[in-house]
Amino acid sequence: MVSPNPADPDAGFAPARSAKTILLNPAAHDRFYPDAQSRDLMRKVIEFFETRGNDQLQRDYYAHEWYGEFLDFVRSEQVFATISTPAGYGADDSRWDTWRICEFAEILGFYGLPYWYAWQVSVLGLGPIWMSGNEAIKSRTAELLKDGAIFAFGLSEKTHGADIYSTDMIVSQTGEGSYTASGSKYYIGNGNKAAIVSTFGKFADGDEYLFFAAESGHPRYELVTNVVASQNYVSEFRLKEYPLTDAEILHRGKDAWNAALNTVNIGKYNLGWASIGICTHAFYEAIQHAAGRRLYNMSVTDFPHVRRLFTDAYARLVAMKLFALRAADYMRTASLEDRRYLLFNPMTKMKVTTQGEEVINLMWDVIAAKGFEKDMYFTQAAVDIRALPKLEGTVHVNIALIVKFMPNYFFNHADYVEVETQNEARDDAFLFDQGPAGGLSKIRFHDWQAAFDGFDLPNVAVFREQALAFRDLLASTPPTPEQMKDVDFLLTGGELFATIVYAQLILENARLCEIDDDLVEQIFDCLIRDMSGYALDLHGKPTSTEQQMAHCMKIIRKPVPDEARAGRIWEQHVYAQRDAYTMRR
Repeated sequence: MVSPNPADPDAGFAPARSAKTILLNPAAHDRFYPDAQSRDLMRKVIEFFETRGNDQLQRDYYAHEWYGEFLDFVRSEQVFATISTPAGYGADDSRWDTWRICEFAEILGFYGLPYWYAWQVSVLGLGPIWMSGNEAIKSRTAELLKDGAIFAFGLSEKTHGADIYSTDMIVSQTGEGSYTASGSKYYIGNGNKAAIVSTFGKFADGDEYLFFAAESGHPRYELVTNVVASQNYVSEFRLKEYPLTDAEILHRGKDAWNAALNTVNIGKYNLGWASIGICTHAFYEAIQHAAGRRLYNMSVTDFPHVRRLFTDAYARLVAMKLFALRAADYMRTASLEDRRYLLFNPMTKMKVTTQGEEVINLMWDVIAAKGFEKDMYFTQAAVDIRALPKLEGTVHVNIALIVKFMPNYFFNHADYVEVETQNEARDDAFLFDQGPAGGLSKIRFHDWQAAFDGFDLPNVAVFREQALAFRDLLASTPPTPEQMKDVDFLLTGGELFATIVYAQLILENARLCEIDDDLVEQIFDCLIRDMSGYALDLHGKPTSTEQQMAHCMKIIRKPVPDEARAGRIWEQHVYAQRDAYTMRR
């Protein structure tokens, strides 16, 4: 682990009055980077958006203006080429560096989800390419990235969604090493301009799947429509006897299946960072507005309920970032022998993004009608934050995925070397060589309670008791065969499980990031209430048994109140951010 560097006085922004926080602040951008090139690139990205200013970004957002200026900047500064090219295929500073990618995704979300989306769907389109053994296409892709190209992931279909078993994109052999592809794809970001669309299909003469590289500019590629009203182009497209050769095929058979799922493993993680960026910008805007407003001869921020709402929002936002950063550590140390990241990645997509919705809801209850005004970033944040839990698999899909890990997580631990903060400048090559996508129920985890052992704090202790009560429920009254078929029942149980995993990684990273005890306690004040809510929901399910209901009652707990702590959090963490950042107009 490398220690953070001090703030650079040459950052190019006016000084900000701010308490120490792990939140992104473009006005005092002092995040640690292990190399100067990464720091300089991120500051260039920030400067691009600040120079365009809030007013222009808002005009473009509401006019659904294609972000050509942004993509011109991406090309001139080699942004995507640097961030999204694995080592060995691009310039010396090009690498797939998850530490760097986290910050980049957060910055794009901070300034506008459309900009993040253009990069995100490029990441998905690049996944099957960088996982492929087709070196010619990989070299060509690296050159396209240098030219500022964007990419697309042709997986979902109008009728079947992302059900890859049922694809109607059919590839027929026409000769030795030659084929034609016919079919349509739906909800494909960047489908209007993508240099390469990594397209999933099936051979006509059997059940063999494949990925192939299509070009959006080809005459046999028909762009049907943009299916959304947005700056983004989310396309429906059709291929009509699109000609292919072996040179365009990226994967065949089981490798194609694995490439589809492993690409989503990489891409879904980025959704959490978009949520973190959106919420952070909205927080600065909301606290500044509330702090400057008076009602009934009082400052709005003097109302107790307002302080509670903002304190909850801030604590939840810090928790989101702590978890997402810690999940990155497990991604960067992953191997075929250590696949714990396959739990923490969908958690980042599912739990962090839904917490993002809650953060926006809490702040919107304070700023009220101000959150509808067209010159406020908050207005688009309130809309865009809703999208992220619903992309790359719904919350329900991801909960159904993570419950497969539950038995080993609680009852079958393994020993691992402790993972430290992974902030080195290195290429995360394993992400493009993840191996077979199955075997999730065989993945083992270290003892989750170890994260709790280092904290002698009242609310952390209460939460631990809740978690143990849930574990006892699973051990003594596990779901019946009928309940295992009841998706509604499983989803609520999955939420309880997810909150425990969430708490574990938050604690691991709170220690590594040296988060003060007051803030840890405030975060767990929120998590205790969340656990109690899910337990009450499970208690009320039609299929819950008397024994399960009794266990649920043991999970329902109240946080330990501490008015002095709440006051310190408000003054030192929340209200201290009231003038920390204002975007240039």
